[in-house]
Amino acid sequence: MRSLTIHAHTPYNIYIGNHILNDLGKAVAKEFSPCTAAIITDDIVANLYLDKVKNSLERQGFQVITFSFPNGEHSKNLTIYGEILEFLAGKQLTRGDLIVALGGGVVGDMAGFVAASYLRGIPYIQVPTTFLSAIDSSVGGKTAVNLKAGKNLAGAFYQPSLVWCDYETLKTQTYDRFADGIAEAVKYGVLGDKELFRMLREEDLWEQMEPIILRCLTMKERLVREDEFDRGARQLLNLGHTLGHAIEKESDFTITHGHAVAIGMVLIAKVAKAQGISEMDCAAPIIEVLQKHHLPIESPYPIDTYLDTIKNDKKRNGDSIQFVVPKTIGHCALHAVDVNKMEAFLQPIGES
Repeated sequence: MRSLTIHAHTPYNIYIGNHILNDLGKAVAKEFSPCTAAIITDDIVANLYLDKVKNSLERQGFQVITFSFPNGEHSKNLTIYGEILEFLAGKQLTRGDLIVALGGGVVGDMAGFVAASYLRGIPYIQVPTTFLSAIDSSVGGKTAVNLKAGKNLAGAFYQPSLVWCDYETLKTQTYDRFADGIAEAVKYGVLGDKELFRMLREEDLWEQMEPIILRCLTMKERLVREDEFDRGARQLLNLGHTLGHAIEKESDFTITHGHAVAIGMVLIAKVAKAQGISEMDCAAPIIEVLQKHHLPIESPYPIDTYLDTIKNDKKRNGDSIQFVVPKTIGHCALHAVDVNKMEAFLQPIGES
């Protein structure tokens, strides 16, 4: 088992290993005295891992309550968020208790936002069960729900107390969901890790799973340490996300997050090349690695259909939005674009 410390304002540890889910209770007991642990999960993950996690906590003296909601991005809304809050209040959870987020990115985002807002904040633990959540969303403290106007528009920065990543759980994902995580791993490679990019292009992922997870999280740790509240360098982690989130919403979330990010990376790489920002044609190698893993590289929608969604992105600051543009594989930069010039900046997408 490997570990990594996230140096946020309150540091916490990530543990990465194989077949470690049964040991979660022991790890939690080192951080917390026996109390009530509310496991928040979805209906698919509940059938796979809820009993194992519940039993692990109960063996260490924790009283466990559980809340499960329907799997998928459509559940990441204010209605279910409110239902979870009412459930916790009905069970009289206190600030001396804790939440356990068991699942992928949707579960982690929802449970984290609930933890941030219930009683103005109670501790929570992330137990990621998808590749995407293991390398990205479970770490860093971004929590949120979607609004009708766009993705992740209501949320809070709220760090977990512990992240427990058993990558054996990733094997129960469908390939499409696993590929969502591959897209995020490719993002990390393009951002600042040429060796990771090479591994994703040339090597068997399962044989390199632990070092791949560790490389991704090491980069995220550095960016969170530098910019915990996403006002500067941490925004680099949004490579492919501004366009990807808009495509995801345009599809009514039938295109999953990682698949949309894959498309977004290709599109912004083409824009950066056409606008003279890139030092090389980054789109070609990105397309190569994405196609190897059966990820999409083209948007099914013309840019004008989701331009308004892009303009309403949560990263908008006044009259500008920061796009993350690849300059080379392994080096990206922030590039502010005036919303009134957005259409001209993204014009190469319509021409490709």
